[in-house]
This record gives sequence, C-alpha cells and structure tokens, in this order.
Amino acid sequence: MDPRTRPRPGLPLRGNYSTYLEKKAERLEVQGKKDQKLQKRLKDELAWVRSGAKARQAKNKARLGRYEEMVAEAEKTRKLDFEEIQIPTPPRLGNVVVEVEHLDKGFEGRTLIKDLSFTLPRNGIVGVIGPNGVGKTTLFKTIVGLEQPDSGTVKVGETVKLSYVDQSRAGIDPKKTVWEVVSDKLDYIEVGQNEIPSRAYVSAFGFKGPDQQKPAGVLSGGERNRLNLALTLKEGGNLILLDEPTNDLDVETLSSLENALEQFPGCAVVISHDRWFLDRTCTHILAWEATTTTRPNGSGSRATSAPMRRTRSSVSAPRRPGRTG
Repeated sequence: MDPRTRPRPGLPLRGNYSTYLEKKAERLEVQGKKDQKLQKRLKDELAWVRSGAKARQAKNKARLGRYEEMVAEAEKTRKLDFEEIQIPTPPRLGNVVVEVEHLDKGFEGRTLIKDLSFTLPRNGIVGVIGPNGVGKTTLFKTIVGLEQPDSGTVKVGETVKLSYVDQSRAGIDPKKTVWEVVSDKLDYIEVGQNEIPSRAYVSAFGFKGPDQQKPAGVLSGGERNRLNLALTLKEGGNLILLDEPTNDLDVETLSSLENALEQFPGCAVVISHDRWFLDRTCTHILAWEATTTTRPNGSGSRATSAPMRRTRSSVSAPRRPGRTG
C-alpha cells in the first residue's frame, strides 16, 4: 500500500465507509484461508478417530480429546474477530432491569431531573438524547448509586450486573500505559467466557502499535474516551451504560461498536449526540425536551423528560453518509 494512503491509527480511513468494508473483506479473506486449514485438520483428525482399532483404544481416546479441543478452537475462532470490538456474553437478565419512578435530582438549588419515570426494556438498546447540562450523566450516576435521588425511586433488578466506568476515570494511574491499564500487564485477558490477546483487544478500540504504550496521563480527550469504552465493555455486565461513546471514534471503530451493540443480548443505554449512530443501533429513545419557562427566545428553558418511545419499526433506519449497506 502506498504510505501516503495508509490509514494512521486512530484516524478516519481515507475514503468512505465502502473503503473500510473493502479492507475488512481483505482481512476476512485471509482469516478464511486460516479457517480452511483448521477445517482440513479437523477432517483428517476425525477420519483417524473413526478408523481407530480397539487395540489402540487408549491412544484413540487421547486423540478424540484432541479432536474435541480442535472443534472448540474452531468454534471460538468462528465467533471471535480479534480486530473487532468484543462485548462479552452477559449473565441472563431477569424481568426487572431498571425502574425509575418520579425521580427528582439537582445540585445547589438547581434542578437537573424533574419527575422522571421510565422502565428499561430487557434486551433493548436505549438512546438518551437532550441538551448538555440537563442531567444525562447524573442519571447514570444515580442508577449506579454514585448519586442519591432527591426524591423518587430508582430500582435496579436483582439479576443486573452493571458495566459503567465513570468519565472521571478515578483510580487510573496516569503513568501506566494504555495497554497496562486495560490488561494489567497480562498477555491474555478474560472478556466474558473467552480469553482474548490483550493487545488485540486494545487494538480494537483504535490503539494500534505504539499508541498502546502511551501513558494514560497524556491521552487526548478522544483517546481517553476510547480507553473508557474498552474498560467498560471488558467488565462483562448485562446492563451497559455508555456516556458519549462515539466521540472522536474513527469510522472503523464506530462501525465495530455498532455491530457489537446490535449483537449484544443484554440491555445497553447510550448517551450520545450522534443521531445517525442512535438511529442505526437503538430500539428505544429517552429524550429530554426543552420547555420555555420565562424567556420567549428559549434561553430560560429547562429540560423535562419525554416518555420513552420505541424507535424500531418496519421502516429502515437512516444510513450514515457514505455507507452502501
């Protein structure tokens, strides 16, 4: 590839979404050849196992165990693309995810959330939209228990395992590298029920090559956001709370996140201003809508929550510009 056109880590690919798909297809073709070799090994091993004589029963049993291991390896390889964002298969959710009733929350006399009620759907992806400063992040912190309601109730189901990393990222050693923060210096990390090469996992979030060795304390805002996303998804919860996960994502990482969320069998709640992303991924929307209180120009408005509404229907969602499918 011409060095002038080679995409740099963390930056958008040159060209549109179809360019990304072409590169993805090339990568999958290489992976397909590896899969074909593995399938041939499986067939050869199975033929040997089936033809084994009783006199070789002990050895046969050992090779049968090897064959079963190879089958498991093939299944794992089929499911995992280490260059894509992985969301672990979560524990099963019960009927109650989160129920919020008549929630009020504010700070220093300023009301951010007023009389908010909603129920999170099982297996739904809920987009949270509204102007800055209306309390969207505060809502997350209240669900997690980092903040307490001024009035009203927030009930979290007994089977819920939360995945949420506070945007302040308290506790992260600024001297540790990106890779060390995510991996704890382990070559393989557990992501759900799978072990994944730690550098491949970090790479899926846009940290390629030397970027993984950057100290956490010198990361840009967008890089810190991607690190936060990697830490959040690694936790393996069945309820994922994502606060502005799409900020500064390149097209490859953004598409990978979309695919991962669409395949996630738990519940996810996503705060974002990226309406294209929400339209493509969300099943429901929780919206704050401004209502003018004193000034006709709207500068004195406050935010009130609109009822959660279902967004998916038989009509196709709008597509991000440049996409062909």
